Amino acid sequence: MTSAPRIALDAMGGDGGVPLMIAGAALALERNPALLFRLVGDESAIRAELVAHPALARVSTVVHASEVISGEDKPAQAIRRAKTSSMGIAIADVKAGEADAAVSGGNTGALMAMAKLALRTMSGIDRPALAALLPTLGDNDVIMLDLGANTECEARNLIQFAVMGSAYARTVMSLPRPRVRLLNIGTEDLKGTDDLRAAATTLREADHLPLSFDGFIEGDRIGSGEADVIVTDGFSGNIALKTIEGTARFITDLLKRAFTSSLRSKAGFLLSKPAFRLLSVHLDPNNHNGAVFLGLNGIVVKSHGGANVSGVAQAIGVAAKLAANDITRRITEDLDHIRQQHAAATRASESAA
Repeated sequence: MTSAPRIALDAMGGDGGVPLMIAGAALALERNPALLFRLVGDESAIRAELVAHPALARVSTVVHASEVISGEDKPAQAIRRAKTSSMGIAIADVKAGEADAAVSGGNTGALMAMAKLALRTMSGIDRPALAALLPTLGDNDVIMLDLGANTECEARNLIQFAVMGSAYARTVMSLPRPRVRLLNIGTEDLKGTDDLRAAATTLREADHLPLSFDGFIEGDRIGSGEADVIVTDGFSGNIALKTIEGTARFITDLLKRAFTSSLRSKAGFLLSKPAFRLLSVHLDPNNHNGAVFLGLNGIVVKSHGGANVSGVAQAIGVAAKLAANDITRRITEDLDHIRQQHAAATRASESAA
């Protein structure tokens, strides 16, 4: 466990640029005074912002980067500038052991490509997955993966995602046996693709793992609080995520229109303002910011490009917690359990034959 997590922050990533990223780091430091930072980007711009944040300046090392990866850059283009861009240098710091985690609000595809190339996938993991926390009606948020890194997945990929997601839930939400479900078009055992059914069969038999597999879940129950981890392929996961975000915006805008449509509705808004504020907080994506690339030999967290100061601080907090609790080790241990179970089953089958 790392007592003082070192965060490499891509200060050039995100729509708000250096001022917003530095302000987000300063807020994260207020929330967790043990943090240390490597602030990567245009040195003069970063130092100019640090003047207003002396506490952050005292625990930060500024690392100059001459280039920025834009939202229009394709992954192949970004990789060619890995050694000179703020995003690439932040990831390289993790690989070199200079930082325990990297955080960027930049181009998702470029970040994934750079991270995978520099850090490589963990032993036992075929493909890394993008995981994020989503709000629910239950006591805890729900972790959902994959959210777009892999459009097509086989059964073994889904099983690996379940292992990684449950390790994430144990780390971030302190759940000893997270409830894991597979996203499907129905809850019956016969529903879904061959890969979904095969993954479900394996997970049902994995009672030695620190997770509880509760079968399938449908899309309309994602926010119900019935699961702690929801596993799917990146194609379905990304569609589900965008649908959830769009629905949240739709509800918020619809309520605003309804409350401003007449004098009576405006009076009703004043009476229900505390409840409306609570709803806004619950639906605000900044309060759940920080998607993680699970399955790499290092921690990389993607902040939403449009995140505000609080959202950036939230993403940094996620990275710090994963680093402090050694998420990579936890995933490795769970994968070792699966390999041991598979080896034992193979020996038993051979002996019976």
